[in-house]
Amino acid sequence: MPRNGVPHADGRPRVWSELPLIAVVYVAYSLGRLVVRGDVSTAIDNGLAILRFEKALSLNAEHPLNRLFTEQPWLGIPADFAYASLHYVVTPAILVWLFRSRAVHYRAARTWLMVSTLIGLVGFTLMPTCPPRLLDASYGFVDTMAQYSSYGWWGAEASAPRGLGGMTNQYAAMPSLHVGWSLWCGVMLWQHGRTPLMKTLGVAYPLLTTIVVMGTANHYFLDAVAGAAVMGLGLLLTKPALRLSHRVRSRLAPVTASASATSTPVVSGGCETSAGERIPHQRGTDSGPADADIGAGSGTGASGGTGGTGGTGGSGGTGGSGDTSDTAATAAR
Repeated sequence: MPRNGVPHADGRPRVWSELPLIAVVYVAYSLGRLVVRGDVSTAIDNGLAILRFEKALSLNAEHPLNRLFTEQPWLGIPADFAYASLHYVVTPAILVWLFRSRAVHYRAARTWLMVSTLIGLVGFTLMPTCPPRLLDASYGFVDTMAQYSSYGWWGAEASAPRGLGGMTNQYAAMPSLHVGWSLWCGVMLWQHGRTPLMKTLGVAYPLLTTIVVMGTANHYFLDAVAGAAVMGLGLLLTKPALRLSHRVRSRLAPVTASASATSTPVVSGGCETSAGERIPHQRGTDSGPADADIGAGSGTGASGGTGGTGGTGGSGGTGGSGDTSDTAATAAR
């Protein structure tokens, strides 16, 4: 995991710049999923191709897990709640935790997550995939989200709230960003958590998420593998992305500096105030040349105000001795 990536002069990132950035990426991701729906027949063909490939590799974790979640509500219902919520709760919570408590690692972690998410969107575009739950019943999968929909807020269409199924792309199964994002969360908890519990959760959360997405028939095993691969590719691209961001910020910095320079407070007549002044030349007016001379001369010079040589500003001590000699001459006469 990259540490700081490229160092920044300001250190801690700012909320006012981070929130719009995250919002823009998330909106682009959500809209991209809707726009890139793909052809349904192509998505079904891709799903069946994945099943055939897994069969050739003797992989079949989805069917036993799906039967277990279907037959045991005490497992299936919590799994559906986890699938419908944790994806949208845990990831932002860890982002906030990093921002507040591990600011030195935040930029690299945030960039890794965003780059990987955009790569996942490319995957949805190139390979629309029908999840197991939408295949014909003859393939042996049961949609647990539909089976237990009366227990939660979701309907029969993925994890979208009831009645909003049309606002999600149900054929964006490859790669599984449920698994990808949970892997990111696990790495963050393992690397930056300071207690054994945090590190244990860092291992358990991505493993449990992988089981949940297969048991609820929302993803194939290879979808989960692809989700982990996307995160790996995103990690490789994090440092280049940070360097690019740093170059953009460096180019924009002179523009920002010149804009702030033009906003220097100016009083009447075009005179600029210095530190501690409320009006131009305030200090010079209040403490003029005479005051400066008093501050520079000694106490003896101050008492020699009428002497011939004592009137010179910085050598008040000499003026004092001049008064004394004049007095002695008068006494001699």
